[in-house]
Amino acid sequence: QVQLVESGGGLVQAGGSLTLSCAASGIIFSKNTMGWYRQAPGKQRELVAEITSTGRINYADSVKGRFTISRDNAKNTVYLQMNSLKPEDTDVYYCNADNNPAPEFWGQGTQVTVSS
Repeated sequence: QVQLVESGGGLVQAGGSLTLSCAASGIIFSKNTMGWYRQAPGKQRELVAEITSTGRINYADSVKGRFTISRDNAKNTVYLQMNSLKPEDTDVYYCNADNNPAPEFWGQGTQVTVSS
């Protein structure tokens, strides 16, 4: 059974920092591209950052220079360090595991709220 369990969300003031973690089980973690997505109510889920099995990284333009994605294959965990948070970063953040063409998997989401 595949599980992606996010943690680390919460309430923070603008300019603050949070670190999200996603612990994976039931997949060959090292072979997966791991990503963080976010979604606001009524909006489409959007990519925040992803890191491939070879360590190639891609960020959304809106978070470049503020967020850092990393992975620890020994711990089957992917992280998202979020600095200089803005109210517009408020969303539910989801972890994704993609080993195309195998099915992709999603975590349950963790709420990040940034107050102004």
